[in-house]
Amino acid sequence: MTDSLTTPDLDATPGLVRPDVSLPVRGGAYDRPDPATVERLGRVSAATACAKLHGLGIRRTFVEGPRPLEPGYRVVGSALTLQFMPQREDLAAGDEQEYVERHTALWHVLEAVRPGDVLVIQAYGSRFSGCVGDILARYFQRQGGAGIVVDGRIRDSGKIRDLGLPVWSDGVTPHYASQSELFPWAYDVPVAVGGVLCMPGDLVVADDDGPVVVPQAMAEQVVASAQDHEEWEGFSRRRLDEGARLSDYYPLTPDTRGEFEAWRSAQPSDL
Repeated sequence: MTDSLTTPDLDATPGLVRPDVSLPVRGGAYDRPDPATVERLGRVSAATACAKLHGLGIRRTFVEGPRPLEPGYRVVGSALTLQFMPQREDLAAGDEQEYVERHTALWHVLEAVRPGDVLVIQAYGSRFSGCVGDILARYFQRQGGAGIVVDGRIRDSGKIRDLGLPVWSDGVTPHYASQSELFPWAYDVPVAVGGVLCMPGDLVVADDDGPVVVPQAMAEQVVASAQDHEEWEGFSRRRLDEGARLSDYYPLTPDTRGEFEAWRSAQPSDL
């Protein structure tokens, strides 16, 4: 097997000239987040991460469209990115593409997986491209991959579900990745997923509410702000269950904030 993309014989189509383009494209080197940061962010929900980033000035973080393959899935990890592009007959199109795919970014990105990675795939919400199937998902999981977010569809959904691998996608299709209008083009590059920019090495927080992209440089700010948020919300739930007024405890007023601070200071130090 070679590392370069094998394209169909273009001489069979008169007038079709192949540009000098080498595929797959790979982006530059990047740093993954510190494992301790990932662990701390693991205690933060997607909703809280999204809200805290909004308060910090980052407005578009929710990856709209992809839903969990199974309710209850949750993952936090470093973004490993894969970009699909529209097919064009002089570059990436033709018969038996499923066999050509082994030389594309789709295969290459799976060899770049490190434990804890979340594979984030740009596929324009395509209804016809099954970006990942059972065998590739199985290999990704075996390499230590933590989860997959696809701005598009997957195939072999039943077998992927059996793996227990957390996957968020727009749905399912019987098509393989390049059977329709897209082709695996690049990896380790910026991608656009569900209206959100995701850079390699950003953090992804995904749960039943959907995936949220956390810029790596802002992760610690999100963690610090989210810890306080999660704690006062827990306190408020307790008081509301005891019959307190909603307007007094959600959100906290200056008076109930003082009550919360007193309650928090009385809790064990590992809270």
